[in-house]
Amino acid sequence: MSDVRVIIQRDSEREERVVTTGTTAAELFAGERSVIAARVAGELKDLSYEVEDGETVEGVEISSEDGLNILRHSTAHVMAQAVQELFPEAKLGIGPPVKDGFYYDFDVEKPFHPDDLKAIEKKMQEIQKRGQRFSRRVVTDEAAREELADEPYKLELIGLKGSASHDDGADVEVGAGELTIYDNLDAKTGELCWRDLCRGPHLPTTRNIPAFKLMRNASAYWRGSEKNKQLQRIYGTAWPTKDELKAHLEFLAEAEKRDHRKLGSELDLFSIPEQIGSGLAVFHPKGGIIRRVMEDYSRRRHEEEGYEFVYTPHATKGRLFETSGHLDWYADGMYPPMQLDEGVDYYLKPMNCPMHNLIFDARGRSYRELPLRLFEFGTVYRYEKSGVVHGLTRARGFTQDDAHIYCTREQMSEELDKTLTFVLNLLRDYGLTDFYLELSTKDETKFVGTDEAWEEATETLRQVAEKQNLELVADPGGAAFYGPKISVQARDAIGRTWQMSTIQLDFNLPERFDLEYTAADGSKTRPVMIHRALFGSIERFFAVLLEHYAGAFPAWLAPVQAVGIPVGDAHVQYLEEFAGEARRKGLRVEVDSSSDRMQKKIRTQQKQKVPFMIIVGDEDMHAGTVSFRYRDGSQENGIPRDQALAKLVDVVERRIQV
Repeated sequence: MSDVRVIIQRDSEREERVVTTGTTAAELFAGERSVIAARVAGELKDLSYEVEDGETVEGVEISSEDGLNILRHSTAHVMAQAVQELFPEAKLGIGPPVKDGFYYDFDVEKPFHPDDLKAIEKKMQEIQKRGQRFSRRVVTDEAAREELADEPYKLELIGLKGSASHDDGADVEVGAGELTIYDNLDAKTGELCWRDLCRGPHLPTTRNIPAFKLMRNASAYWRGSEKNKQLQRIYGTAWPTKDELKAHLEFLAEAEKRDHRKLGSELDLFSIPEQIGSGLAVFHPKGGIIRRVMEDYSRRRHEEEGYEFVYTPHATKGRLFETSGHLDWYADGMYPPMQLDEGVDYYLKPMNCPMHNLIFDARGRSYRELPLRLFEFGTVYRYEKSGVVHGLTRARGFTQDDAHIYCTREQMSEELDKTLTFVLNLLRDYGLTDFYLELSTKDETKFVGTDEAWEEATETLRQVAEKQNLELVADPGGAAFYGPKISVQARDAIGRTWQMSTIQLDFNLPERFDLEYTAADGSKTRPVMIHRALFGSIERFFAVLLEHYAGAFPAWLAPVQAVGIPVGDAHVQYLEEFAGEARRKGLRVEVDSSSDRMQKKIRTQQKQKVPFMIIVGDEDMHAGTVSFRYRDGSQENGIPRDQALAKLVDVVERRIQV
């Protein structure tokens, strides 16, 4: 047998090794149990791959991003096998890895029941223990169609070879190259136990799946299109160790407690009535208070920073979005047109920027007016697919705190720097402090403008981002069609990441709208445009804060900042007088004068997560004092009324948590 020379790459270290022809990647990493696949020339391979002369081979650890995807996709195969063993009539859809887990879609006669999921998970455990081998097999299109003749969805995927989308998960099944099927083979006999169309790679055997759990099932349209049949989707999760699985399940339990939809109902903050429609929320009085306080504080800070407030309508003629390019690039995300005025198309606006451009262009502008910072709480409408609508975080109607800044080329860098600093400081005021930045660059298939303009805009944003001394992460191809952007990513109290503010640098819309200002030398010059949404949307930011604080807002945002709780009826009047004084100082204070016993009143206000309970009995009333009870159950007694009021005012003004 001849020898082949390979290089084994481990981080920055390279080891040259001479091995015999036919040596597999598994043999190169023998004894390294955490290595579950290999990367060769940038491509992921099974450990059964036979290395060739001159190749550089890198081991893929199970805990790496690629390793987790391979683990989870392999577990999805085991789940699909278990489903077809228990429900032989089930037809296979797609089973890709997703963040923290996987799913698989099935066409079955009736939806899965929770008891079905228990049975499927038990069957998966049996398959896992059997140690079946994942074996890759190259097939022709014709052979695959013949072999999978009873799997109609797989037949459709075969026809997509070379054009499969990542968006619907089809690319995990078929790619641009050869077609492959993965067989699950009996560990002892090599007998075929199950097979699936798949690009791979996979774990060596089902025994390499350390820990998994099925989570839930739901309905999902085939390949994400409402025009297609609705299938049954089972979600699961898989992790490199049982401890990591346990930690993830504990995290999910905590996240469920913080779910803004659940808290919104429990705290009577908002609802999404079926009579209005999916993704269209109404805010109740308490939620309205929080939203108003958020907006009022934001308005004040914007005024301090030199922004000017504008207002624009909710609908417009379609020609405006032809000029902006939205009808070319964004039509799928817009509501269908309304034909009015003898056949003229009107659209609900998905963006505010085209209308702000018209405000800029309403009269001649001088360089002395720049930078011109236009700000609006502008409600927009986007037709999100029903499968992705999620409470307030993915809505169809929402209000952006939208700003567009028009400046000269010379002002551009300084204005971007000031804008990003302002954004981060304002987010900190609301209690978010853990950030990193993401730089989204041009999508080579979906952009307007010249390469030179994009390069200048991207480099300018990069330099501005780096000045903040925060982690900067690349997002290749993630920019909007008109310009690159910086996104502020914020981590909440339990470590989840939320995209918050975006800042986009745009040389293209001023060109499309023919915007000009008169320069100092009298020439007509094109302004630079900066798009900036600080919250992203009021609704989404509301939801993020609600989950971040688990409903226990700091006093300045809380709908009710303090509730007076009398020990008995004789103490109600005293508390009403105290509450009146507090309200005259701008505080939101109520008195619970219901017939409930004191302990029940305390429990009620604890559930409502009120920052302060003000308890008064005979001793406090005679001494002219009150007692504070905090959310954690601790108490501070005998506080003089004026000091108590001063403390409430101080906590609100300094925006601190109690």
